Amino acid sequence: MGDDNEPAALLRNVTIGIEMVTEPTPRVPLTKDRVLRAAIGLADESGIKTVTMRKLAGELDVEAMSLYYYVANKEELLNGMVDAVVGEIEADCGGFTVPTRNGSWKATLRKRILAARAVMLRHPWAPAVLETRTTMSPRMMRYFDTLLGILLQGGFSYDLGHHAMHALGSRALGFNQELFVPDDEGQGEQNDETLAAMAQHLPHIIGMLEAVAHDDPDSTLGWCDDQTEFEFGLDLILDGLERRLG
Repeated sequence: MGDDNEPAALLRNVTIGIEMVTEPTPRVPLTKDRVLRAAIGLADESGIKTVTMRKLAGELDVEAMSLYYYVANKEELLNGMVDAVVGEIEADCGGFTVPTRNGSWKATLRKRILAARAVMLRHPWAPAVLETRTTMSPRMMRYFDTLLGILLQGGFSYDLGHHAMHALGSRALGFNQELFVPDDEGQGEQNDETLAAMAQHLPHIIGMLEAVAHDDPDSTLGWCDDQTEFEFGLDLILDGLERRLG
């Protein structure tokens, strides 16, 4: 071959070499854990109502029918998401075991519950989904078993421990149903007018809100500091249980 053809031949060889080296990036295999994590990420970002099989499939770049190999239906998906969240609590607590070291049962229990709350705050959709579940996964049962174990190690009887678990309720998982729900954006003026109109019918609630507004001028009807109120209620229950134990 002449010298004129050598550059072209060299270019072809380089091109072929690049084509041989450049291969399609392999797809990340679909697993149940990946499906659940994608669903949790979607719920964290956009809310639980956005979690549909079609939307989830789009996030994973698969066909919606592919998901049913890992979760039979939407309810099973929600159960799996809740269980994964409880798994985060387990990881943050260092496992669901009763600490063997001597110490205050109250401090240990408080720390465990506040760790659960930190996880719930990362996933604000989780409490509402938890409240709709009709069964507990083995992982969640182990969580409650550990809480009861901490109480028993602290000197509780099974009877008092039973009462304690009822008293804690959902607070044991880091959340509780709020009496006053913060207002939607833009509803403040309407709520002020509503409260003013109902002042004669709600004298005690109006008085409370006025007192809070006086102490904190920047507050609104949704004035509650969720963390403060949660810890106040938790400490109230734990202090009461401590007195009953004594």
